[in-house]
Amino acid sequence: MDPTRIALFDLAERRLAWTERRQAVLAQNIANADTPGWQPRDVSPFAAVADQAGVALARTDPFHLVGTSETSLLGARPVRPTGRQPDGNAVSLDQELTKVADTDTTQSLVSAIYHTYLGLFRTALGQGGGASG
Repeated sequence: MDPTRIALFDLAERRLAWTERRQAVLAQNIANADTPGWQPRDVSPFAAVADQAGVALARTDPFHLVGTSETSLLGARPVRPTGRQPDGNAVSLDQELTKVADTDTTQSLVSAIYHTYLGLFRTALGQGGGASG
């Protein structure tokens, strides 16, 4: 087993890459909030990225339903607008800022989990550092 390719860390890296890409797309939406005709974009949900990587929820019962996901991954895709301004711009700053805050929270959580598990591995290997190191 290659210790540098542990599935948990690989998944955390993918999630962090997803949050980075999403923040960039949302920043473009906010920056173009006054651009006539601008259509907001977003990336596909992370579940689609995880499905593509072969990570899925375990079905512990054969009667559980199998989930589905979208096919596009990290590419920005148009979002169905909830309203338009007279100049054709469909960006809702409230919605975009909510998505930014949600993505920031996700990034902080994944970073904290990654850091904690890395500390646990260091402790298990006798290198010290504990869960906070």
